[in-house]
Amino acid sequence: MAKPTGKPPAKKKTAAKPAAKPVKAPAANPQKLQEVRAQIDGIDRQIQELITQRATWASKVRAAKGEMKAAVEYYRPERESQILRRVLDRNQGPLSNEVLLRLFREIMSACLAQQEPLKVGFLGPEGTFSQQALHKHFGHSARSLPLASIEEVFQEIESGNADFGVVPVENSGQGTIQSTLDMFLTSKLKICGEVELRVHQHLLSRTGRLEDIERVYSHPQSLAQCKAWLRANLPHAEKIAVSSNAEAARRARIADDAAAIAGETAGHVYGLKVLAGPIEDRQDNTTRFLVIGREFFSPSGHDRSSLLVFVRDQPGALYSVLSPFAKHGVSMNRIESRPAHSGRWQYVFFIDVSGHVEDDKVAMAMSELGEYASDVVVLGSYPVALL
Repeated sequence: MAKPTGKPPAKKKTAAKPAAKPVKAPAANPQKLQEVRAQIDGIDRQIQELITQRATWASKVRAAKGEMKAAVEYYRPERESQILRRVLDRNQGPLSNEVLLRLFREIMSACLAQQEPLKVGFLGPEGTFSQQALHKHFGHSARSLPLASIEEVFQEIESGNADFGVVPVENSGQGTIQSTLDMFLTSKLKICGEVELRVHQHLLSRTGRLEDIERVYSHPQSLAQCKAWLRANLPHAEKIAVSSNAEAARRARIADDAAAIAGETAGHVYGLKVLAGPIEDRQDNTTRFLVIGREFFSPSGHDRSSLLVFVRDQPGALYSVLSPFAKHGVSMNRIESRPAHSGRWQYVFFIDVSGHVEDDKVAMAMSELGEYASDVVVLGSYPVALL
């Protein structure tokens, strides 16, 4: 028997594993690629032919309605809403609802503008969120008219220089834009639609260096939407409120020590660099815009109505005004009080309800308001925003 040597037993040598061979990508198949491209080319031709047909039939709608002078006389928001809802119902992917809506909106916009585009006023200058909302609702074939104030948007529509207007009315984080509501107290214009726009705020400057910034320009609403970010990142910079985010961008482009809070679009328009963004404090930051015009439109099937209710000064008046809506199963989306401008300490209520004023439930509820409401003004019944 062999004596132990005290040395560990020698390890057996194992054969080295061969190195893994790199996986080769499948070889390109030029013939197959050519077949796919040929299919795409054929589909493109069909799409173009169908768009041409649609534009031709849109022209026939004009002929069927008789001689009309202005594009606004052909525009029907309730009809557009119905078409776009059917687009959503048919969508099975792979494109998202948002992408398909944008594509169809542009096709409809181009067809409507064949002879004369709609003229739409918005709170300017170029590059504001109001202009983005305009394009989302009317498409890029509409002629956008940048105006200096919300009041001027109303005035241009009332005078006939604009067919419609787009004005902000409320933000999901900062609440109502009071200047818009106050215009309805004296204006005879009607609400014809609404747009909900997801708002992303960016810090823009000429130099692109955060350490250069000594003052920040923006609309008061945008400054409020970004106050936590500003407090954490630019605590000593002066915050200056201006009439619009685009105006802020215009000012920031002429000074190395200034920045603007605005959308990326404004940065492109005014040649500014993005320092940071999105910088809004709330991830769900959304602004609702109203489309205003000169007339009422028919029901679309998915509508909202906005009312202006002057309440009599007596106990339980507001409760009694609201009760008929609950009684007839009409949902209330919003209620806001404002000074009535008709006397000291007198107030008027802005109320949004689900449905069109021609719907039976809404009509019955409104017929019961008279005893407690001194006056009821229908500001408009219009299609609910799609996305």
